[in-house]
Amino acid sequence: MKGDGERDTRRLRILLIAYEFPPSPSPQSLRWAYLANRLAAAGHDVHVLAPDIGDEGAGGLPAPEAGLQVHRIHPGWVRGLLAKLERRRPVDTVGGMASADDGAVVGDAFADLGPVEPPRLNWKGKLMEGFQDAVSWLLFPDLRGEWARPARRALPGLLDRLHPDVVLTSHEPATTLLLGLRAKSRGLSWVADLGDPVLAPYTPTRWRRKALALERKALRGADHVLVTTVETRELMRQRHGDAVPVSVVPQGFDDRLGAVPMAQRAQRNEGPVELLYAGSFYVFRDPGPLVEGVLQTRGVRLNIASGNVPGWLVHLAAAHPGQLRLLGRVPHRRLLDLQRDADVLVNIANADPAQIPGKVYEYFGACRPILHLQASEGDAVGELLGQLRRGVACAGERDAVTAAVNGLAGLVRAGRLGQEFDLAPGPVAAWGWTALARRVERVLMEVCGRPAGDARAEW
Repeated sequence: MKGDGERDTRRLRILLIAYEFPPSPSPQSLRWAYLANRLAAAGHDVHVLAPDIGDEGAGGLPAPEAGLQVHRIHPGWVRGLLAKLERRRPVDTVGGMASADDGAVVGDAFADLGPVEPPRLNWKGKLMEGFQDAVSWLLFPDLRGEWARPARRALPGLLDRLHPDVVLTSHEPATTLLLGLRAKSRGLSWVADLGDPVLAPYTPTRWRRKALALERKALRGADHVLVTTVETRELMRQRHGDAVPVSVVPQGFDDRLGAVPMAQRAQRNEGPVELLYAGSFYVFRDPGPLVEGVLQTRGVRLNIASGNVPGWLVHLAAAHPGQLRLLGRVPHRRLLDLQRDADVLVNIANADPAQIPGKVYEYFGACRPILHLQASEGDAVGELLGQLRRGVACAGERDAVTAAVNGLAGLVRAGRLGQEFDLAPGPVAAWGWTALARRVERVLMEVCGRPAGDARAEW
């Protein structure tokens, strides 16, 4: 390798600071697992500072590319203890299905699935959960804040060894922004991937003032800020002005998998029409209307890949096994196979109709039609699906869902999905992780004072 004074101008040495990084299955972890891998594959020297929170091989998450090195440090004593307990606990993943790989036959991914009942905590688990909640109440922004101390200790030595051209920080949690400010104070270039605002609707009241102050420091101290939506960019401009450039880099999908040929999809010509919902349930993301609509429709089965299913749904699935199937937490790579093989993918709107959940972009990569339950008129996901002819949106009410499910099931049985919707990969290519990594690369090159033309072309 060339010395620091002789570095290839097309190659950046990047330090990514990310609490959420594999084996964490969070959306932000997936985001930077893919983006960091794509940057490494393009020839950049990528290093990641992340906490040691468990088994790196778990969850079917992307493995590090050559050129990407992860530096693990202690996560804090509470999270460290939880990691030890997690290693001993069975994982509630999808039952009756062997691990998939790139050579798996697509078209029968639903054939061998069995239902999974969500795990129930014993008294020790409940005690530990209560303790975790108590510590989270004390730390800013939550339990992940305990990583600030070991990360602060490790950061100076890592910076001295690596001499990175640029430091990237991945929020959430806000802890990473504090580390980015420290790197900036040492004269390094800093790009903050903000994702969502630090001061968000779900920020606890006790932390709102502190969150806004840190958000302000990041928007004034970073050399460039990344967000996932146009709406968030506008909000940041309203709150903090235009002192720092803000670019939109949304969530994406694994464009390396490719679309599934229709000939393979025709192999499943018997059994129910398979709907798949993948994601979490919140107060504002109620599965009730979806479940009621499915139960009103014959020959349709709703598969739910989620680790936080409400108790009433567990009982209902046991009573209607032919129409409702709980899969538990599904490893990421296996979940992508299920998405590509489903007849219809289901999304439920966020509380803010202007938001587009990251799961929608992941669905785009599956090249399957999407059924979106919208919260109100002017719903951003519904408008996008209409523009792309990628699916249908309906009100999140039982009768509307029933009509939409019936209509989609009829198209599946008639073999007319391809005529009714545009399911080609081309219209959604801009949301592939490769294209999005190019956007990030252009920002990094600009921040480092290197013309965009110096970027490598091997993508």
